[in-house]
Amino acid sequence: MWRPLLGLLALLWPLTVAHGQQAGQARLKDLVTLEGAAPVQLVGYGLVVGLNRTGDLARGQRGSPYTVQSIANMLRRFGITVDPALLQARNAAAVMVTATLDPFAGPGSRLDVTVSALGDARSLSGGVLLQTPLLDPVSGQVYAIAQGPVSTGAVLASSFGSSVQINHTNTGRVPGGGLVTQPLPVQLNGPQLGLILKRPDFTNAIRIAEAINARYPNAAEAVHAGLVRLNLPDGAANPAQLLAELETLSIAVDIPARVVINERTGTIVAGGNVRISEVMITYGSLVISTQAEPFVSQPLPFSQGETVTGARSTVEVQEEVTRSVVLGPNADVAQLAAALNELGLTARDIIAIFQAIDRAGALQGELVIL
Repeated sequence: MWRPLLGLLALLWPLTVAHGQQAGQARLKDLVTLEGAAPVQLVGYGLVVGLNRTGDLARGQRGSPYTVQSIANMLRRFGITVDPALLQARNAAAVMVTATLDPFAGPGSRLDVTVSALGDARSLSGGVLLQTPLLDPVSGQVYAIAQGPVSTGAVLASSFGSSVQINHTNTGRVPGGGLVTQPLPVQLNGPQLGLILKRPDFTNAIRIAEAINARYPNAAEAVHAGLVRLNLPDGAANPAQLLAELETLSIAVDIPARVVINERTGTIVAGGNVRISEVMITYGSLVISTQAEPFVSQPLPFSQGETVTGARSTVEVQEEVTRSVVLGPNADVAQLAAALNELGLTARDIIAIFQAIDRAGALQGELVIL
């Protein structure tokens, strides 16, 4: 039984704040980002070398011929001309390199980069990423370069046709392997700043504006659910100092009523503000088992008969007694967890019950299935 999981459901009950809303406290810096200063995703194409014959296979029409072409182009830059038809790429692999650039990162800042095999390489373990430009696909501008040893955290071993693999071997990381060469064009100048909510919500936008106005009167206005406009108050030294003062403000965050279910792992996470209308839950199971018992029939002595073999099938049906619970009006998740715990259900059964409650229109919240 998944009793620890049901206990977790009962514990997911946020603190109660003013206005009767179920919410928690959060800093302003954890709720918003600065308008015009969003992170930029970078991408690049490169080569990983130094592999132990686990790289791309490129011969004739098979494998990854672009890997051999990339090697030939790289050697040509060093003044070495080689016919691509004579090259083999088992110790090299073509990869795509990705990273996320912080909007305020300056030249010399380090980035963690992710390296993923593009061709048919078996493993990137032990390889080294050669210098790869990382660019913004939208503008085409190069903002960083990446290079360094690839760490996969995986194991791939094979012998005489048998192989063992632990974790994914075709994707790895180069911690701190990216070097920023050019900053993003972020400007904080101007009479107004925009605060973008990471999770758009009208209630939270109003509360953010109220918290800012409590310190700087008439400085903030909630434009819509995802944007709070901030006017620089008189006497503010600079926008950076103002934001540093505001980002520690404590905001009473309104949490949406939501139940998140992962059917693959049997995980259920529900907020304490999820309400359930009056509903009856009935649970029962039917178990049908079949069994075949082999037998041998021997003929009588001197009867010149033949030995006959066969099997007798038996079918058994077991039906558990149906158990029911009734939840009163406006019940919460803790009461539902206690009721389901009495039935002794598994996580899969609980998922099916949540889906049925949502279908019945009794779940006062959003059901999210991953």
